[in-house]
Amino acid sequence: MVNGPVVKGCHMSDFKMREMVMVGENKLIGEVISLEGDVGTIQVYEETEGLSLNEEIQSTHKPLSLKLGPGLLKNMFDGIERPLKKLFEISGDFIAEGIGLISIDDTVEWDVNLMVSEGDYVDEGYPVAWIQETEMIKHKVMMPPGKSGYVKSVVPDGLYKLEDVICVVEDEFGECLDIKLYQEWPVRDQRPVMERKPLSLPLLTGQRVLDIFFPIAKGGTAAIPGGFGTGKTMTQHQLAKWSDADIIVYIGCGERGNEMTDVLHEFPKLIDPMSGKSIMERTVLIANTSNMPVAAREASIYTGITIAEYYRDMGYHVAIMADSTSRWAEALRELSGRLEEMPAEEGYPAYLPSRLAGFYERAGLVETLCGQEASVTIIGAVSPAGGDFSEPVTENTKRFVNAFLALDKRLAYARHYPAINWLDSYSGYLKMLEGWYADYVSDNILELRAEMLRVLHEEDKLKDIVQLVGEDVLPDDQRLILEIAKVIKVGFLQQNAFHKEDTYVPLQKQHLMLEIINYLYEKGQEAIKIGIPISVVKDQDLYSRVTRIKYTIKNDDLQDFGFLMQDIDKYYNDLMAKYKN
Repeated sequence: MVNGPVVKGCHMSDFKMREMVMVGENKLIGEVISLEGDVGTIQVYEETEGLSLNEEIQSTHKPLSLKLGPGLLKNMFDGIERPLKKLFEISGDFIAEGIGLISIDDTVEWDVNLMVSEGDYVDEGYPVAWIQETEMIKHKVMMPPGKSGYVKSVVPDGLYKLEDVICVVEDEFGECLDIKLYQEWPVRDQRPVMERKPLSLPLLTGQRVLDIFFPIAKGGTAAIPGGFGTGKTMTQHQLAKWSDADIIVYIGCGERGNEMTDVLHEFPKLIDPMSGKSIMERTVLIANTSNMPVAAREASIYTGITIAEYYRDMGYHVAIMADSTSRWAEALRELSGRLEEMPAEEGYPAYLPSRLAGFYERAGLVETLCGQEASVTIIGAVSPAGGDFSEPVTENTKRFVNAFLALDKRLAYARHYPAINWLDSYSGYLKMLEGWYADYVSDNILELRAEMLRVLHEEDKLKDIVQLVGEDVLPDDQRLILEIAKVIKVGFLQQNAFHKEDTYVPLQKQHLMLEIINYLYEKGQEAIKIGIPISVVKDQDLYSRVTRIKYTIKNDDLQDFGFLMQDIDKYYNDLMAKYKN
């Protein structure tokens, strides 16, 4: 039976669950997902058009696995790690069937520097050699997990290809293991670590609404839900460019073809602000558009997380951008429907929550097998139909992530970017990162954040009254809240990705900006308490200067904050002295 990407075969009692197979004359790549007696069900990762009955299914005797080695960075792959450039050379604009499971280029020679000598003992996960994969990233050739022993022979430093044996290790049973420049790993299995550690480091992004209001921890999880046009992809691009992760894995999962084309064209042009080089020097792109086979879309998420774990094991902090997990869930729904499984809410399979949990739980801050601190941070975009956050994918994602960055179409249509709604969003990492912020920024920064959020919540309550009877009926202290809330929203939360000073803001400047806004609020409160009217308390020039500090004060020259605070002091001191007299 052939039903789209789902194929049923007979005489399969010798096959195993999750085994990779080759289907038909064209040897289409597939995976066994169900066995019942001698009947097996296979999901095929390529188009099954033209596949006929009674064609042979061949076993590969291994699960769907990735080839992990030098050549991943600066590359662009489809959902099962086939390089798009190579696919284009083979079949042109459209991916032909039966190309096979090609992977990273095994004809390239790499300059290998050995780190072990004959007779050395090497444990699992320890590096035996290193390669300068890109100008920014040093690639470590590691012992495979679960393997250890004494070095029996080793080659001299020099140029080697992926399949060349650079080292032979003999284990305690006398068996020899050939160490090549790559290793294979099943995509659905987590790579082992020495220890999972409590999260204690922030993923710094230079985006004010994230770094202070809703921070993400390194090794943490975050969801960015939002309807069409709210800026999910733009937000992830900013995170990919500016976050202090060592390596970025960007997964375009089921997105529109033109959108992924933009990503593939624009990413190589982006300049990494940390190094001045192309951001592709530390990036892996995985593109599986909405018109590609649906089964490969389901696998693309696991491909991305496995590559991220591989670089994590070298000691790097890796950030994954999954855009979007909703399209991945839709692939699960389509496959589930073809398998005639009992549907749950909105047609999604009953195992949707466990699959989402399995994906997000592969994030974490860890001690690697070779004793280094490293992390995988997962940031998943969610595309709820019509922007309805009560639909199953968004609701279940909220159960498994600790940072929820809700995008608001009203903010997006008002050109307020990032369009993260400060009332609906939250971060569960504040307590975990409290010590870090106190040590490296200021011990009052989270108190400032809480006060500014309180002002925004108060403003939201007052808006209903203002819409009914107007602002003039409010007492002056409440009108002050409305004015300060405008400064917070426009001067702090709104950020211009195309402005030189505002696209990325260091944490020290973010803190000083909040200090100034809070100081303006405190001085305004003092003035109102002695009866000064709000029309005088709100000095248009002063408020405008505070709102524009994101542009007017340079990121590397923060002394003007002191001068601005002096001007605020002088204005209100003179004002209060005048009214007291």
